[in-house]
Amino acid sequence: MNGFPSQKQVKKIKEQYPKGTRIELISMNDPYSSIESGTKGTVERVDDIGTLNMKWDNGRTLGVVPGEDSFKVISKPLEESMEQEQSMGGMSM
Repeated sequence: MNGFPSQKQVKKIKEQYPKGTRIELISMNDPYSSIESGTKGTVERVDDIGTLNMKWDNGRTLGVVPGEDSFKVISKPLEESMEQEQSMGGMSM
């Protein structure tokens, strides 16, 4: 992202990565980052400029910027998974 995201973009990021979302870092656009590729962590919150405030499994807390840093979602919070199962008639796929 160039500059700061709009409020609409931040809202979408917050919906896409709710608290509890698990991600795995692919790469960070920061040569001084102490978080290595392959590190996994949990989204604690999304701030007002769209940064994912992370709690990494290695104990660190550095944020991730969607569109600048590369990562993949490993899992969504349990609440969301349960809602999806209920909307499918309670069946797991």
